[in-house]
Amino acid sequence: MLDAADYTPRLKALYRTSIRAAMKEEFGYKNDMMIPKLDKIVLNIGCGAEAVRDSKKAKSAQEDLSKIAGQKAVVTKAKKSIAGFRVREEMPLGAKVTLRGDRMYEFLDRLTTVAMPRIRDFRGVPGKSFDGRGNYAMGIKEHIVFPEIDFDKVDENWGMDIVIATTAKTDDEAKALLKHFNMPFNS
Repeated sequence: MLDAADYTPRLKALYRTSIRAAMKEEFGYKNDMMIPKLDKIVLNIGCGAEAVRDSKKAKSAQEDLSKIAGQKAVVTKAKKSIAGFRVREEMPLGAKVTLRGDRMYEFLDRLTTVAMPRIRDFRGVPGKSFDGRGNYAMGIKEHIVFPEIDFDKVDENWGMDIVIATTAKTDDEAKALLKHFNMPFNS
C-alpha cells in the first residue's frame, strides 16, 4: 500500500523526468531554474442572474466546485452594489478555488484525460487564449463533464473558467509546456 508521502502525481513525475529536459533542449535554457513550470490553476464558477434570484445557487456552485477541485472553494461576493442588475454589496455571486502543488497536477491530469474527452463535439481548446505573460485561460460550458459530479443530483448546469498560470515568460514557452502536458490545442 502506498504511503501518502511516497505518492507523486503522474504529471508531476512526467515533468521531472522528461518535460524539463525537452523544454531545456527546445528553448536552450542556460540553467534549470529558467525552465517554465506550472504555478497554479484557478477555477471559477460565476452564477450571475441565478444567484441574484436565489442565494442558494452560489452555495450549490461552491459545493460542486469543491468536489471537482478536491479542496474547499470560497464563495465570491459582489464588491459593490449595481442597481440595474439588482446586485447588493457582499451578495454571493459564485465560487472560486486556487490549486497548487500535487492537487494542481492531479486536476490538470483529470481535465485532459477524463473531462475534455467527455465534452460534446470537442475539437480541442483554442491555442490563442494566452495573456502575453505565459498564462492560459479557457472556459467549459458544463461542469458536469467532471466525473466527481453526480449528473442526477445537479440542479443547475454551471459554466466554468479555468486559468492555468505558468512561470513562462512568453506565450510560446507556455504553449510548449502545456503541449508537453498533453493539452489538446486545436491550432
